[in-house]
Amino acid sequence: MLVIGITGGTGAGKTTVLEELERMGAFTIDCDALYHELLKGSADMLSEIEKEFPGTVKDGLVDRKALGKLVFSDAQALKRLNAITHKYVAQEVENRLLNAERAGKTLAGIDAIALIESGLGAKCDVIIGVIAPEEQRISRLMKREGITREYALLRIRAQKENDFFERNCDHILNNSYATVQQFRLQCRELLSSIIGKERDKARKKNAD
Repeated sequence: MLVIGITGGTGAGKTTVLEELERMGAFTIDCDALYHELLKGSADMLSEIEKEFPGTVKDGLVDRKALGKLVFSDAQALKRLNAITHKYVAQEVENRLLNAERAGKTLAGIDAIALIESGLGAKCDVIIGVIAPEEQRISRLMKREGITREYALLRIRAQKENDFFERNCDHILNNSYATVQQFRLQCRELLSSIIGKERDKARKKNAD
């Protein structure tokens, strides 16, 4: 199974790339959505979060605002939280990829902001980094989540700079377009090229 990883900062446009992969018939995993599933269903993960950040889990639910205030202004606190959540997300991604392969899927996509650092990158054949200007990311995040500009900026600046993705990814998509349609076209072109080349490599390998 060809697995394409999609990484980049919040608000850069990773979800759009994942949607285009899905249109191509790929089995896809949105790790942000998966994380929120685990927040509701993983008692073990919630227990670890509460142990590390007392008072942020109440009645089996995470107080996201309280947790966010703690971690987005403290790099070490964010690192500790990521160490917990990435572990559970990575385990679930591995299970879902295995099940998809058993079901006969030949193409998969993983969307994760911390794809490289969490170890999920090792499960991918190709990694695409999605970058975008900070102002565009702020606007998208405010519109999507209904948060203040201050909080959006805090979240974005707690993440990696664009050059981190440029150094560590196989391909870069720069989402500086005025419309989503223009960016979708760029996504399709790159994904089609990657899938074509990887399938050619697989055919050649099998022939040898």
